[in-house]
Amino acid sequence: MATDANHERPAGSPAAGVVHRLHERRETLATVESLTGGLLSAAIVEIAGVSGIYRGGLVTYATELKSRLAGVPEDLLAERGPVDPDVAVALAEGGRRRCGADWGLATTGVAGPEPQDGKPVGLVYVAAAGPTGPVVRRLDLDGGRDHIRAAAVIEALRLLTEQIQDADDPAGPAAEDDGVPTPAGRR
Repeated sequence: MATDANHERPAGSPAAGVVHRLHERRETLATVESLTGGLLSAAIVEIAGVSGIYRGGLVTYATELKSRLAGVPEDLLAERGPVDPDVAVALAEGGRRRCGADWGLATTGVAGPEPQDGKPVGLVYVAAAGPTGPVVRRLDLDGGRDHIRAAAVIEALRLLTEQIQDADDPAGPAAEDDGVPTPAGRR
């Protein structure tokens, strides 16, 4: 099993936890991936019973496909590039909308081996969008390309788990404040 952002192996399967909770809630999920290139959707579809909750996903590795397939505004991509917190949110919301899902989960970042558009290797944004609104988390990952991609998957699933918990308990957000703003000030 892969390791997370802290190089620790998660207890249990983060994907199984998400699939189980969404099944209980009778809600659906869609994914949009950039740097993870299908690893996130592969982790999700490994879980038995996933067909009841997983609508599908998009792998938008090329920047122009983020706009064309996931609906990220072209001007946002032109201004900030693909590795940006607002782009991550737009990917999650676009996947949710395009796939007709209750929840959207997205990854974008730089896995390496070289920096991209002035962004360092290991800079990753994961975002979730759902009934509680969108949320994004910045990750500053170290290690090689394989670790960065695998850790991004685990951390994206953790973020979604927290958002599902928030939807269950509207008294307060489970996600920690990482200082990354989300559109319209929503967290």
